[in-house]
Amino acid sequence: MKKAEALKAWAQLPEGLPILPHMRPIPYKAEGSTYGACGIRIDGNPQFVDAVLSRLKDLLAGEGIETRLALARNTINHDFKPCGNADTGAEVCYIRLHERGREGAMLQAFCAGARERVAARASLVGEFEAALTA
Repeated sequence: MKKAEALKAWAQLPEGLPILPHMRPIPYKAEGSTYGACGIRIDGNPQFVDAVLSRLKDLLAGEGIETRLALARNTINHDFKPCGNADTGAEVCYIRLHERGREGAMLQAFCAGARERVAARASLVGEFEAALTA
């Protein structure tokens, strides 16, 4: 696709399309390259990376019982690769979705249940304390 066609197609997309439903997770314990797998790479100054991430918050739902987000965010290493055009304090951030294994899914389910129980107890304690002081 030529640039003009790509820009036109991009401009015609509706606002706020959800990303996660189209992000196919990488299978559990997959080996080899992930090139071409659904993923996102963001690079630039930290403020730019933060601004882009702020528009991708729906991806946070990928951190769950059956899937996990592989997230790597690092300052670029100028010693590893010459980066003459890199912005000040440049970072690179990679995001991919992976399937969890059985054990990881069980642990996440337990932890999620525990978090919900703690939140429910905290709410009850708060209501009880409010009733005592009323």
